[in-house]
Parts: sequence; C-alpha cells; structure tokens
Amino acid sequence: MSMSDPVADMLTRIRNAARVQRISVDIPASKVNRGIAGVLQQEGFILRVEEIADEKQGILRVFLKYGPDGEQVIREIRRVSKPGCRIYRAISDVTPVLDGLGITILSTSKGVVSDRQARRMNVGGELICTVC
Repeated sequence: MSMSDPVADMLTRIRNAARVQRISVDIPASKVNRGIAGVLQQEGFILRVEEIADEKQGILRVFLKYGPDGEQVIREIRRVSKPGCRIYRAISDVTPVLDGLGITILSTSKGVVSDRQARRMNVGGELICTVC
C-alpha cells in the first residue's frame, strides 16, 4: 500500500512517540525523511539517527531527546506544505518561529535545510514543517 504523504507520517510518528516518552521511533527511510531528520539533529531537537537496512527502502531509527526532568524537547511539530497545497516562500518571507526558539524546515534547491541555514545561503523554497 502506498502512502500519500510520507512526510506527514514521519512527523506524526515523532509527535506521538514524544508524547508517550519513547526512546526511539522507526520511520520508513526516504531522501526527504533523511534530510528532515538531519536538520532536527543539527538543530538539537533529536539525539541521533541510525539507518537500518531492510529488504525494502530502509528504516530510520530516530532517538528522541528529553530535558533533565523528562520534559519534551519537541513541544510542537506541524506540517505546513501539504501534497494538495504546496507552500513556497522566498527567504525574506519566512518568519522566525517563536522569535527564533523554533525552526522552519524548508526544501530548497540546496537540499532540506532549516530557516537559519536558508538565511545564510539566501535561498527560499517549500515550507515543509515548523518545530518548536
């Protein structure tokens, strides 16, 4: 069975696992999912990502991060652009999330990057999701 929106599936799995305080969550691997997981790791929202080979496309095992008292690091993760309604923005139109405490993940011509990286590269693109 094919999945209509693998990015939304990934975000939902991470959101649900964080709510029940799981250590890790398994996600079907894809190029975009690898990019999103890489950005989340670079920005400090997750601990690490392991890639596990299987007979299909592979699995990404995402290890979630929690605070010293067990509080969630990812408080909200929300899909912005959807398959039925893609949202593209120039970098000047991308606003900071929670005054810079959160991030927006974009799919650009330079790959999947955070809004901070996109500002450094001066490149806009499709808004994938926001994380805070």
